[in-house]
Amino acid sequence: MRPAFSVLLLTTLVGCAQGLAVAVALPALWGVADPASWLTLWRISLWAILGMGVIGLGASFAHLGRPERAWRAAAMWRTSWLSREVIALPAFLGVAVLSLLALQQLGHWPALLAALLMACALALWVCTAMIYAGIRFLREWATPLTVVNFVLMGLASGGVLAASLAQWALASAAAPYGDAAAVLLALALFGRLAALLRLRHVSPAGSMQTAIGVASPIIRQTSKGFTARAFNTHEFFHGRSAAWVTGVRLSVLLLGFVLPMLLVLGTPQGLQDVTWPLALASNLAGIFAERWDFFAQVRHPQNRYYQAAL
Repeated sequence: MRPAFSVLLLTTLVGCAQGLAVAVALPALWGVADPASWLTLWRISLWAILGMGVIGLGASFAHLGRPERAWRAAAMWRTSWLSREVIALPAFLGVAVLSLLALQQLGHWPALLAALLMACALALWVCTAMIYAGIRFLREWATPLTVVNFVLMGLASGGVLAASLAQWALASAAAPYGDAAAVLLALALFGRLAALLRLRHVSPAGSMQTAIGVASPIIRQTSKGFTARAFNTHEFFHGRSAAWVTGVRLSVLLLGFVLPMLLVLGTPQGLQDVTWPLALASNLAGIFAERWDFFAQVRHPQNRYYQAAL
């Protein structure tokens, strides 16, 4: 399929915001000995969560044919994971706003709000991932690994961001966050490799017979269905070469996981102010590439008919 830039940006930034929310809410949920020392980190993190969430939400409007009707997307919440995502994202951002107000008024982060923010982050991950995992005829997506990888990659990005912010706002928490980020990056890398291994053994649903509704065992394709550009041939084919796709997948592994792990774990103490933000930039670039591949790897059943003639 042809990936939409707005959706790539939405899932990359909002996933990182969710991971950051979990990373900074955990200490508030467990309780810290000196909440006052955490205030700066919590405030900066919550503002970062809101910033990434608003940017991602704004980018999603570019994917709509009629943005003024966006509110209708929530109407099918009983049956649609997309509608549930439309509800879960503003709820996640709303709890972040409430948490900021609580920090301002109370001088600490109530455990109830921290737990609620984490619950909203998890619900949003599930809703977003199930939009794709719930499409059973798209076998590349229809796997529990889709949900697992959305969560792991978001946690990894958020962990690296939390470590980078703590390096500046709360030095005593930087090392624990850095260690946790490295573990999460390793887990996310393992999940990505598992998805790629599974992809090697997945065949697209349907056949030439089911694509055109003809039961004959002998069907020979002589055209791609259209002689000019059409929606079917534009939206369901990414148009890139096999070498390009291979390059993207290598960049995902290197930029998204390996390089950030090396920068987080292998940087001397005095250089972490520089290298950890670089690790975050590398990770986000890799996750953005992963999102492109996530959509591009799908071979829609309609492509059995609207494919290039051999």
